[in-house]
Amino acid sequence: MLFRRRKKASWPERVREFFWPRKGLTRPARYLAKRILRLSASPHAVAAGVAAGAFSAFTPLLGFHVILALALAYLTAGNLLAAALATTIANPLTIPLIAIATFRVGEGVLGIRSGEAVSASDLFHMLEHLELSELWHPVLKPMLVGAGLLGAVAAALSYCVTRFAVRSFKARRHARLMERAGLAPASALSSGDKTL
Repeated sequence: MLFRRRKKASWPERVREFFWPRKGLTRPARYLAKRILRLSASPHAVAAGVAAGAFSAFTPLLGFHVILALALAYLTAGNLLAAALATTIANPLTIPLIAIATFRVGEGVLGIRSGEAVSASDLFHMLEHLELSELWHPVLKPMLVGAGLLGAVAAALSYCVTRFAVRSFKARRHARLMERAGLAPASALSSGDKTL
């Protein structure tokens, strides 16, 4: 095997590695960010794709996040790969937090009082018997309203941050490539022409 360990990991080491990886917990997020920054599309396309993915991650349509993100990215002329990658905002660690936040915001917007809210046991019973018609008003409607609001905020923020990050990343990369090629950056050339 090509990437096998020389010394096999012991049972405690495997447990520790599962809960705290050697490379750190933020490594997947850093890799994903670099992967998005290195896409060869315009800053608008990458940012629109990330915004579409962020918006779809807030919807309660589990299993359809990527499809929704691709459709939104296509409609906004966004990068499809960036949209698909950005849907990883909704992962097993964040989905419960997103679901609770969208539900509470939806309850607040719709004015649902806590007496009308569904308890966890009632929700489990409805899901167990797939009574979706009974789930619409007390659960799905508030979640969709909350997802629309929180998703729009997340999409707007991610668009602005991603567009700025991609633009600055590409500018630094271009300057580095020009420096390696032995050419001065365009700003240095234009200032040098003024002195002549």
